[in-house]
Amino acid sequence: MLVKTHGTALLGIEAIPLQIEVNVSMGQGYAIVGLPDAAIRESLHRTESAIKSIGFKMPRTKLVINLAPAHIRKTGSGLDLPMALGILAASEQIDQLDHLAHWLFMGELGLDGRLLGIRGALSMAIQAKKMGLDGFVLPAENEREASLLPQFSSIGFSHLSEVLSFLSAPSAHLQKKVMPIPAPTANHWGTDFSAIKGQENVKRALEIAAAGSHNLVLIGPPGAGKTLLAKSLPSILPPLNERESLELTQIHSVAGQGFSPTGLVSQRPFRSPHHSVSAIALSGGGSKPQPGEISLAHHGVLFLDELPEFNRAALETLRQPLEEQCIHISRAAQSLCFPAGFMLVAAMNPCPCGFYNHPEKKCQCGPGQIQRYLSKISGPLLDRIDLQVEVAPVPASALLQDRKGEDSTKVRQRVIQAREWQTKRIHNTQAVLSKDYQLPHPMDAGMALDQCSKQLLKSAMEKLQLSARAYHRILKVGRTIADLEGSENLAAHHVSEAIQYRSLDRVNWGKDQY
Repeated sequence: MLVKTHGTALLGIEAIPLQIEVNVSMGQGYAIVGLPDAAIRESLHRTESAIKSIGFKMPRTKLVINLAPAHIRKTGSGLDLPMALGILAASEQIDQLDHLAHWLFMGELGLDGRLLGIRGALSMAIQAKKMGLDGFVLPAENEREASLLPQFSSIGFSHLSEVLSFLSAPSAHLQKKVMPIPAPTANHWGTDFSAIKGQENVKRALEIAAAGSHNLVLIGPPGAGKTLLAKSLPSILPPLNERESLELTQIHSVAGQGFSPTGLVSQRPFRSPHHSVSAIALSGGGSKPQPGEISLAHHGVLFLDELPEFNRAALETLRQPLEEQCIHISRAAQSLCFPAGFMLVAAMNPCPCGFYNHPEKKCQCGPGQIQRYLSKISGPLLDRIDLQVEVAPVPASALLQDRKGEDSTKVRQRVIQAREWQTKRIHNTQAVLSKDYQLPHPMDAGMALDQCSKQLLKSAMEKLQLSARAYHRILKVGRTIADLEGSENLAAHHVSEAIQYRSLDRVNWGKDQY
């Protein structure tokens, strides 16, 4: 007897529909066809034990399972449940064929029939809704995540026997309500601005970066507070909106990352990979393409501490994502696109010993050593970083002061107001947060320069030998500064402040890098 059930396979962060065809006929032997990986080929052993544990029998005739479409490679163990149900129906041990045809079933089976968690439950629920199915049956531990999809039934079970009970009377289980999506909240972790002594100029740069989603590099000697300042950035970022939360949950679910009890990623991510990270781990990919650190930092911050210590090839993979907010992974059989709309925040020393340009300590490095160290960061990558800030050591007098600075809550409110002002001005939040240096046309109305601003910008371009990309980024940073002030026009002092954040383009990096 031939029975068909529904399943899905993950392709990037999206799920694609599969049809699991199970045929039990005369003959001998078991076979799974349709480009299954090792985990799927081994599933028959798990399935057989699970079926026997609830009092049913594995057919002893010829069993063929086809995973259609056959040209797509299938991975993972989530197809255990639809295959087990197909085997029971094809061997005529259950007869709920109508229900099998109208629901999506996914889950890994334990040897005792338990349903174990899967990756990408939210993506699968989205695909099931697109397929017009009645609902989605999945492991209980993934139910909260899948139930975030509104107006769609996702029901979790802990055991295969519970799924069979559901098939006998689905209406009895449909009384479960779809769980409401909790409201995203502001980040409650990270160093508060009020706890940082001094460094007011760097705090100002962090506020501008947060308001305009700008990339930032901090350069200074050891102990100046670069890492502490970078880790304070999440405390001033605005809360995620509902769309961003669902998108982040989808990415982290596919990557197998942990979730909060609500099932929703509700705070902006802050990813800080070690400098030994490989290019694939940073950008994503692999033989079975998975999201990398830049995708896990989507709508959040990617912090690279000790930037020159990172592998040069890994750093160069950041160029395209910094412009396009996505990363294209191409393989012989497929091409995928992972979201990568992150803020890049980097920290580094100015030389190998760390004391080049230090106001008190003497640098022990020769000119050649300093140049080789700084040239590890290529000109094209540096050109894509909007704010380049020198972090000076904090004097002892500032550290001993009892007076606290402005706290993160007040700064965050200004950041939120600036983003609201941006949205109001151009009526397109996506364009506001875009890192593309080519300014969208709706912004032109707020980018007009007076004669003084033009002269400032011209002098900076000639003196610092800035690129056209740097020119547009200066304008964009200046526009963000104006938004923080609530100004409709881009004034000379906005442009002047934006220019000072590009001064390191030429001071410390050699011209041969451009």
